[in-house]
Amino acid sequence: MAAGRERRAEADTFMARLRKLVHRVRTGLRRSAVDYFRGDGSDWVALAGLLITIPVIAAMTLANAVWFSPAALVLPIVAGGLVLRPASLLGLYAAAATGLIVESVKLGPYTEGPARVTPGVVLVVAACGFFGLLIAQFRSRVGVPWRRGGTMLFDLRERIRVQSKLPQLPQGWHREMALRPAGGQSFSGDFVVAARTNGGRTMEVVLTDVSGKGMDAGSRALLLSGAFGGLLGSLPPHAFLPAANGYLLRQDWDEGFATSIHLVLDLDSGDYELFSAGHPPGLQLSAGSGRWEEKAAEGPLLGVYDGAQFDPVKGSLRPGDVLMLFTDGLVETSDRDIVEGIDRLTGEADRYVAGGFHGAAWHLIEAVAKDVNDDRALLLVCREGPTASASASASASASAQGLSR
Repeated sequence: MAAGRERRAEADTFMARLRKLVHRVRTGLRRSAVDYFRGDGSDWVALAGLLITIPVIAAMTLANAVWFSPAALVLPIVAGGLVLRPASLLGLYAAAATGLIVESVKLGPYTEGPARVTPGVVLVVAACGFFGLLIAQFRSRVGVPWRRGGTMLFDLRERIRVQSKLPQLPQGWHREMALRPAGGQSFSGDFVVAARTNGGRTMEVVLTDVSGKGMDAGSRALLLSGAFGGLLGSLPPHAFLPAANGYLLRQDWDEGFATSIHLVLDLDSGDYELFSAGHPPGLQLSAGSGRWEEKAAEGPLLGVYDGAQFDPVKGSLRPGDVLMLFTDGLVETSDRDIVEGIDRLTGEADRYVAGGFHGAAWHLIEAVAKDVNDDRALLLVCREGPTASASASASASASAQGLSR
């Protein structure tokens, strides 16, 4: 009993209560800061910090106006435009205007000497405030704080990249995908979804080109890639493109069409079916003849009209054969038609026949359409023959020897 009373007495001392208060304040500030930077909490912490900087800047200006110009008040204004909500920003502007008036009164008329509050300084501060308010209103309308905008875009880009990842194939098969958005941007209207179906014996790949390019088509590409990824493997192969076409029609987008090519490949036999929705034809390299053959299936664009039919073209990949799928940005430009572009692509691809197509997809885009201002995507599926397997083994052995040295 006595020990309990002593502990309660210690807990009721002034220092103990002060420590509890400091702990609660620190916890509250940390929670508020975390919520704020997540975009969920109030901006009062940022507003308080910026309000404190205004009298500090004003005091430094009054102490030494040569080194600390009255125009320095634009610093909290610019920062406020990036982190505050419009209502809080108006309060910050009122405090900055007050600071500017105080500086003008204390420093005297600008005609009496240098480093005074001139009309030019007032115009600069007002212009920065105007543009800061525009930025804050845009952020408020979009609903994405500036501190989360970059993270959100990065997350979207990574989701597209993960959804476009091709599945692992059994020994004797090689696949690779290369994609270059228009203008060097991070988002593209071209995407691919792929899956192993039928107990892993079949690989299905869908390469799609959404209308538009770059950032303009990136949001629609993200939405379609998620929808197509859900449809792929859930429907029989012949039902995929009709379902995708119906999905686009239901979106009712102003620019809502897309081209798509759907590969259904039997990994045991090498037989495949190729469905197309207004997409450029696939190209197959026959190891026996060394020639490229177009594989053009019949089908209209996705999202144009309901009840469209998509008739497949069939083929077979034998050891050493290569199947190449691509979007029109790789072979068609304003000054080059698709036939000429395909000839150029197959001519460059012939250089890889002897040594194998490992790593060829990216180099082919660089060689054929490096500077084209359009999204470009290229998918290679190779059934490796004995020569290719021996070459790959020799390359791996040489690399291992080099590392051991």
